[in-house]
Amino acid sequence: MNKHTGDIILDPFIALLPERMRSFPRGPFDTAPAFKLNKGKIEKGYKVLAAKITASIPKGLKVLMIDGYQGIKWNEFQSELKSALKEKAITANWMDISECLLSQEEIDKKVEPFLGGDDPLFGTHYPFGAETFFDAKKIAEYRIKASIARSDRAGKLLIIYGTGAGLLELWDELWYIDIPKDLIQEYARKGEIKNIGSDSVQSFGNIYKRSYFVEWQALNRLKKQLLPSTDYFIDFQDTLNPSIISGDDFRNALHEISETPFRLRPWFFPGPWGGKFMQGHMGLDPDQPNYAWSFEMIVPENGVILENDGGKLEFSFDCLMYQENKRVLGADAAKQFKYEWPIRLDYLDTIDGGNLSTQVHPRPDYIRQKFGETYTQDETYYIVAAKPDAQVYLGLTEGCDPEEFKSALLKSIETGKEVDIDKFVNKEPSKPHDLFCIPNGTVHCSGEGNLVLEISATPYIFTFKIYDYLRRDLEGNLRPINIERGFENIRLERRTNWVRQNLLAKPVLINEGKGWKEYGLYNKPFTFYNINRVEFERLYETNTNGNAFATNLVEG
Repeated sequence: MNKHTGDIILDPFIALLPERMRSFPRGPFDTAPAFKLNKGKIEKGYKVLAAKITASIPKGLKVLMIDGYQGIKWNEFQSELKSALKEKAITANWMDISECLLSQEEIDKKVEPFLGGDDPLFGTHYPFGAETFFDAKKIAEYRIKASIARSDRAGKLLIIYGTGAGLLELWDELWYIDIPKDLIQEYARKGEIKNIGSDSVQSFGNIYKRSYFVEWQALNRLKKQLLPSTDYFIDFQDTLNPSIISGDDFRNALHEISETPFRLRPWFFPGPWGGKFMQGHMGLDPDQPNYAWSFEMIVPENGVILENDGGKLEFSFDCLMYQENKRVLGADAAKQFKYEWPIRLDYLDTIDGGNLSTQVHPRPDYIRQKFGETYTQDETYYIVAAKPDAQVYLGLTEGCDPEEFKSALLKSIETGKEVDIDKFVNKEPSKPHDLFCIPNGTVHCSGEGNLVLEISATPYIFTFKIYDYLRRDLEGNLRPINIERGFENIRLERRTNWVRQNLLAKPVLINEGKGWKEYGLYNKPFTFYNINRVEFERLYETNTNGNAFATNLVEG
């Protein structure tokens, strides 16, 4: 029995949740899954790093290059490593690669065309590398100093560090420091980091937009270039006790992962419409107001944790794709998607929360022309848990007048008057194991009372919100609305009758064996992925046949 409601708790993934239920018991969900290495060593701390340097000096280490991603707190890293080296009586000459950056004005001029002007959310992908942020003359001078240091047998160790240091291409040993994207965003929200070359801290929105469209694009290219040559890979989440793995062990781990199932580390975030189910079921921080999202597999954001003998180290998923994309995706998909994993999985929790914003995703030609993406977001909602009377908004109503709808949305912004969204947007009842198909151009959102497993193509931030119930975010700000862009992409023919004929999945038995059945749920000509559901009571085996599979347990 639930002590708060008196309701008998049934399996929430089979039956509807009791309406009065307000407390959700902890389930078996693992918030920090780790891949256990068969071989390889994970170590911790600056003393270990200092010992690595000490051991390498007699072998000819003269120039140590330390590169890393955006958001690394370089002053802290340099100070701690310098102290650890001092304990071993090693002094070094230190050179900060940021001294070679162009001025803020020069960098701003280069990146401005890709930031979308006054648009608070959207820009276009930066097509160039990290070298464009640096003064070529100063980089050449640093290269000369590195070359001299390598040939000076009696000279001190030279350590060149900072984001972009690997551009010098002259080293005896190369280290790479990484941190997860959720930590970068946490630093940005706290005002603890700046964009590359910026003299001042910007708002979170500005930092994120420039990071997503410009800096991450450039730094990812450099990371891919440096990965085969990296001697040590460092996870800098714990700034006082970083995790370390040798480059050889790291690359072997990537190869090992590519041959077996693995899970990414999810991360969780509250939101203005967030619910309470994940907070209880997944054992999340009870002091947060709610949890709206669980990023299960959004590859631009998630990482993978390695574990060996109790040591843990996280790396960004893109490292795996840079080295093993053909083995992970399969040869055919790798030709199309290169180093991108094209499918995303995430949870949206509106149980005891609110409706998501009413939204639409861009059409393929629009996202290519406006934002430089190669494919768009065709998505689905799989209902994992739900309360009675839960619903999903999908498509327009039969009687929706597009001009009246748009006018009502615009007036809502001007006057602060709520829109009767049910008049314009179709809604369908939802229950556990329903699947709703949401191809691009379809107006949609989850209503209150659902735990949604969102399965979609990966393009990440390209959601045009057209109505958000006049809500403010958790910082007290109104969220940006994109009515004009939304209406440029809405497919007006997708209304109630069409939706019910085409977008409500009807499971079809496609295969079965002893103790299991496989149903086809989603196989549409306008998307590049299928969704099947396997129901099994005993061991189930399948052959991937050279295709990539993303799997998620939805019951049991």
